[in-house]
Amino acid sequence: MAESRRILLINNDEVISKYLREKLTVTGGYSLACETSSSAGIEALKQGFDIVIVKFSMPDMEGFALLRNLKAVCPDSIIIVLIEEAAPQLLKEIYRSGGYDFISQPINLEKLFFLINKGTDLRALMLAHRKFVKGLEEHNTSLQKQNTLLARRIEESTKNLTRLYEDLRETYMRTIKVLAQAIDARDHYTHSHSENVAKYAVTISEELRLPAHEIELIRDACELHDLGKIGVEDSILGKATSLTSQEWEQIKRHPQTGAQILEPLTFLDGVIDLVKQHHEHYDGSGYPAGRKGEDILMGARIIHVADAYEAMCSPRSYRLVPLLKEEAIYEIKNNSGTQFDPVVVEAFLKVADKL
Repeated sequence: MAESRRILLINNDEVISKYLREKLTVTGGYSLACETSSSAGIEALKQGFDIVIVKFSMPDMEGFALLRNLKAVCPDSIIIVLIEEAAPQLLKEIYRSGGYDFISQPINLEKLFFLINKGTDLRALMLAHRKFVKGLEEHNTSLQKQNTLLARRIEESTKNLTRLYEDLRETYMRTIKVLAQAIDARDHYTHSHSENVAKYAVTISEELRLPAHEIELIRDACELHDLGKIGVEDSILGKATSLTSQEWEQIKRHPQTGAQILEPLTFLDGVIDLVKQHHEHYDGSGYPAGRKGEDILMGARIIHVADAYEAMCSPRSYRLVPLLKEEAIYEIKNNSGTQFDPVVVEAFLKVADKL
């Protein structure tokens, strides 16, 4: 409910503050605290707020420095920036410095309320994600104890063991998939990315007439393929400019990291290999192992095409305007035989209109 959402306003313009106080508290029903200086706002954020609305051009601190200081106090803070005019270069720097989104003047209340609601939902996911990551090691220890208990029960009852194993399998899958969804939600540009990749990959697989059990493996692998990005810093995932060589090395490690996270779950062996190989290129120029041609699993070659297509057709921090569908299809076709398997590309082209 709106009443539970706490908003911090950092703004030295009394007219705007009075206007927003009235609209946010009376019309929106939010709880609002106001600070008129950057230093006071940074200190106030330590008390915990769902959303921060900050005027970019505060007189006592440079705008980008203020955003970075707010993020340093609360890395999960959702910051909406008040600006006078939406210049593209300014927006890129705002996103790079930690801003979630912006409101330009005159203030559009409908957009502001929308950003507050979506930002609050995103922050809840981010907090849940951090809590999950913190408890992952303890959870793995608990799973090991449960596996020991299951091993003892093998001698007692095969039937009971089978039932318990299936229950645990479903629990593990639900837990891991929730974590993967939380990773997608770290950046509002990649929300639902894995879900969309799964839809595209399944459609391509069906066109190739793969067996049902292989399609199911591919679907699960798609939902988990970016799990390894848990080890990549937020600043890199949301970077609007080109990555440095060191940052790119972090990105290139995520397939291997994802496979290592899933490795204890032995029932996911087929999925693990697909996750590990989904960024290998048909000509051997991919990562992490530089596999080539038929040495790459067919499912991984399919996921690679679906993943690339979805990324091109969606906005990203480094490319706010997605490619047109025709442009994305051209890129897939143009890289057939180098980045992508020609057989998979041919199937993709046949079903592209359905995607």
